[in-house]
Amino acid sequence: MTTLYLDRSGLDLRDDQQTIAVYEGDERRQTIPIALLERVVIRGNVTLTTGLLGRLAEAGVAVALLGGRRLERMATVLGRGHHDARIRVAQYQRARDPEWCAAWSRRMIHAKLRNQILLMEHAMQQRPDCRTPLHHALETLKGCRGRLRGEDDLSVSTIRGLEGAAAAAYFSGYTSLFPASLQFTGRNRRPPKDPVNACLSLAYTLIHIEAVRASHGAGLDPFIGFYHQPAYGRESLASDCIEHLRPTVDRWVWECVRSRTVRTEDFALDKGACLLRKAGRQRFYQAFENLARPCARHLRRQAYVIARALAKDADEWPSDEADP
Repeated sequence: MTTLYLDRSGLDLRDDQQTIAVYEGDERRQTIPIALLERVVIRGNVTLTTGLLGRLAEAGVAVALLGGRRLERMATVLGRGHHDARIRVAQYQRARDPEWCAAWSRRMIHAKLRNQILLMEHAMQQRPDCRTPLHHALETLKGCRGRLRGEDDLSVSTIRGLEGAAAAAYFSGYTSLFPASLQFTGRNRRPPKDPVNACLSLAYTLIHIEAVRASHGAGLDPFIGFYHQPAYGRESLASDCIEHLRPTVDRWVWECVRSRTVRTEDFALDKGACLLRKAGRQRFYQAFENLARPCARHLRRQAYVIARALAKDADEWPSDEADP
């Protein structure tokens, strides 16, 4: 186990000698060793003590709180961060460097386009009946990737334009893979209006939480990105880091629908929002662990690569012991 999902109100979590003891009323339901956990995801009215929160933070276990029927992230409690503040100072400086931001954005969007192309090619093999929309999507994706690889001195704004054109073509192919009964015609959110978007939004949220955790652990500021510009309330670096993983999530959601891990009857409409019911969420979370583990490892490696690059900048600063 790496994630503990708690999706029931009325639970009481207690610190019990390096384990989490889960109570419902006065009945002790189970105990989970903290050493086995990387994250705890809580939805509903769950009680836990500050002592347990401190124990989890000390162990590096992130606690994510999802609120409301739409499963929106309300808060994330992280453990101790990296102690070298110079990494964050270097990050702030590089975020104002157009050449650095453009180089980072080019690599990141190139990886995203590559993964989108791989998904479209795989889908064409699995669904020859969707060949026409998938072929059109591939043509545009390959054209955008060609420009990204072949043109020098692309600005971040130009790269955003290429990524936007690629995303429009990609989703025109991706939507063709799902039955018309799901009414999935493109990406929408806040709220998601169909079952596919409900699954995409929840999966992206969980991966984003892991990117925040990885950034924090490597000594980076999750709010300061290089491709996504700083925006109020958004962890822009975490958004940067998950961009190239989105096609991986998309493929997983497609497979969940194909395998009936999630089913039409698992969803309900409420004031225009498509909501994943409790039984569907249980199967969703169980299946998601197979995706979460490799994505978490990748995000940790990526965060430390960025931190090492920024640490080199910090190493070049004058020492505070240098002569004036």
